[in-house]
Amino acid sequence: MTALAHEAPEAESPHDGLDEVLWQAWRAMELPEGYRAEIIEGFIEVSPTGRYSHGRIVNRLRRAVDAFLGGGEYAAFQDMNVIHGRKAWIPDLFVALEDEEEDATEDGIGIKASAVRLVVEVVSPGHDGTTRDRARKRREYARAGIPVYVLIDDYDGHGTVSVLTAPSPGEAVYAGEVRVQYGREVVIPEGPAKGFAIGEEITGPARNASA
Repeated sequence: MTALAHEAPEAESPHDGLDEVLWQAWRAMELPEGYRAEIIEGFIEVSPTGRYSHGRIVNRLRRAVDAFLGGGEYAAFQDMNVIHGRKAWIPDLFVALEDEEEDATEDGIGIKASAVRLVVEVVSPGHDGTTRDRARKRREYARAGIPVYVLIDDYDGHGTVSVLTAPSPGEAVYAGEVRVQYGREVVIPEGPAKGFAIGEEITGPARNASA
């Protein structure tokens, strides 16, 4: 993973200026196949698409969530930009209304974060990957007020699933957290996926402990 910072030109509001520079740079990027770019906490972060084990968990989860939602008005999405102001994220999975054009950004580049009811990240390996999903994206999703953040983490001991709720945008924190080890089930407590259980059929068995 590579993080690229761009110096902002002098402006009345340095943060607004930097956000706009990053936004325009991100919009103009042309990445080789197999890479994606996001704007996270003042940086453009370029990372490779997930390895096999990562993709397997995400695909299991999407199939199960779509089946749980039962063809209703909400659906599970992958490989789509979630936009909040001049921030851009590509979650591993999120839940939003399936057919609501008003939820798309005006330029059609992605969906507004305000429309996302649940977001999921499967933690990527390495220091950059783990801190991105465990810390930086956790803060960003809380700032955006996304109601539920699910973190599936192969690299936390023998594997854990955390369900974070009650975001406080001003403080960039989630007040509620339930964390379970692989092999146990954790249930989504609210939103369109309320009652959906994440267990071993999604994560697989407990892993060997790793950093």
